[in-house]
Amino acid sequence: MSKRLRSSEVCADCSGPDPSWASVNRGTFICDECCSVHRSLGRHISQVRHLKHTPWPPTLLQMVETLYNNGANSIWEHSLLDPTSIMSGRRKANPQDKVHPNKAEFIRAKYQMLAFVHRLPCRDDDSVTTKDLSKQLHSSVRTGNLETCLRLLSLGAQANFFHPEKGNTPLHVASKAGQILQAELLAVYGADPGTQDSSGKTPVDYARQGGHHELAERLVEIQYELTDRLAFYLCGRKPDHKNGQHFIIPQMADSSLDLSELAKAAKKKLQSLSNHLFEELAMDVYDEVDRRETDAVWLATQNHSTLVTETTVVPFLPVNPEYSSTRNQGRQKLARFNAHEFATLVIDILSDAKRRQQGSPLSSSKDNVELILKTISNQHSVESQDNDQPDYDSVASDEDTDPEATASKAHRQKSLDSDLSDGPVTVQEFLEVKNALVASEAKIQQLMKASRLEKQNSTPESDYDNTPNDRGLDDMGSSRKGRQRSSVWQGDSSGPDTAEPHAAPSPILPSTEDVIRKTEQITKNIQELLRAAQENKHDSYIPCSERIHVAVTEMAALFPKKPKSDMVKTSLRLLTSSAYRLQSECKKTLPGDPGPPTDIQLVTQQVIQCAYDIAKAAKQLVTITTKENNN
Repeated sequence: MSKRLRSSEVCADCSGPDPSWASVNRGTFICDECCSVHRSLGRHISQVRHLKHTPWPPTLLQMVETLYNNGANSIWEHSLLDPTSIMSGRRKANPQDKVHPNKAEFIRAKYQMLAFVHRLPCRDDDSVTTKDLSKQLHSSVRTGNLETCLRLLSLGAQANFFHPEKGNTPLHVASKAGQILQAELLAVYGADPGTQDSSGKTPVDYARQGGHHELAERLVEIQYELTDRLAFYLCGRKPDHKNGQHFIIPQMADSSLDLSELAKAAKKKLQSLSNHLFEELAMDVYDEVDRRETDAVWLATQNHSTLVTETTVVPFLPVNPEYSSTRNQGRQKLARFNAHEFATLVIDILSDAKRRQQGSPLSSSKDNVELILKTISNQHSVESQDNDQPDYDSVASDEDTDPEATASKAHRQKSLDSDLSDGPVTVQEFLEVKNALVASEAKIQQLMKASRLEKQNSTPESDYDNTPNDRGLDDMGSSRKGRQRSSVWQGDSSGPDTAEPHAAPSPILPSTEDVIRKTEQITKNIQELLRAAQENKHDSYIPCSERIHVAVTEMAALFPKKPKSDMVKTSLRLLTSSAYRLQSECKKTLPGDPGPPTDIQLVTQQVIQCAYDIAKAAKQLVTITTKENNN
């Protein structure tokens, strides 16, 4: 637990007094309001813990305090503090600023965009720079200077770097030197305590050989951090690693689900996952445990008489751009699990983690390769998922009402026809899509200038139709067909597609200029809706949604009623069905609406989700049209 904070400590982001939270990987202390923004960014950006109401490994807390007291914040605000920098004139947030947009924009620039971090001189070969930085890190961890190592990590040094001449990693060096705080920092940035050096020894081996017993024990804890955290979440106990107990598998009070055939089938599907996919699922569940536990602390520590909507709980896992769209949607769906369903999933993961690590074979499995679970911090360096591997289904669909079916589907592989628009989306995620759209439009304008005099290509088929995993569209999830038929196709708001059933598919697409013009109109209307949502102007929802619906209908009318490209069909369905859903959600704000009282926060969340899907689909159509017309 935390020591009593000194009154001189202030929030690293707004300088407010008495910060009560820490950003572990940034080495800073932050206040409640700034913490709410950190949490919306996701653990891949900032890992937050409450200083007094969250259990801390003592040396991890000591590591963060040491970084804070030695000026770690100057790493993230380097150019703001440098009088010679062009950024030095930019104002830092202050305690009186509003959370949105002032503090939020500053924090996103500081940690997500790394706008103020010291930049190295540009070099042709980035890998050489990374290698040089990693070698410096390798040398620095033998000392107690944490701030130097954090600076190197912020510039791109790799915590798991294997030194070709020395034959080991920075964690080996820190362990041999007994630098426990350096080991904590390296582990936060993904260093694996189970890595062997050229002699076959792990950092744990070196710590024990050097008589650094506390460090050795802590490294073992870090190695089992993922499964320890899951077990503690369910039963409040951790394994006794000193005595060789590395797993606790809690039991459900009601084991009826465990006895069902459906539950058994779900476990078999979980067991059949490759080690790589199982590890991804385990890390995603770890992140969901962290979200739920931190939400509980957040709610318990807030002054509810002054709590405002802009600093409420984070209702689902934020998007990690390093992950595929499918995986991000699966991560967000974890929030839909009720307590019993989630506990069942956690127990199944703990059981299978133990089986995989101990090498226990499955009677039906040919793959008995032992899995060494990495710490959750390794999410920073997870390899991208192979396109030919199935993804897992991390939650039951909305249609599932039978609890046994829900438990079964918890581990089911992703269906190729699952809905494109599942999972809530935050204002932050919407803004990211909006910014990406703006950047995309700028590039497209350049393409149009270069190709304006060229003849429009009317080739029947393009490479797009044969490459569903094209990276330009992967983050949209557009390679998967939506269940929902369009309800506003060509302006019809009452039924499904009105395209003639016998019409021949058409390869002809509208000009890129026309699509961009309509996209700009849609984006402008969505921005207006977003402002209304942020300012709690709920009476503006319906007129905003009507304008968006008109713009979407006009954009859909540009395309042939029966487009030949499946990509175009999928994007148009997402565009029009999302606009229809947006109207339906906005109508819930009307006074006197029959049914139960309206939860305006839930409606707002759904409104933002629909707007996000519309912007996403518009960007897809811009990208597809540009590529087709320039072929």
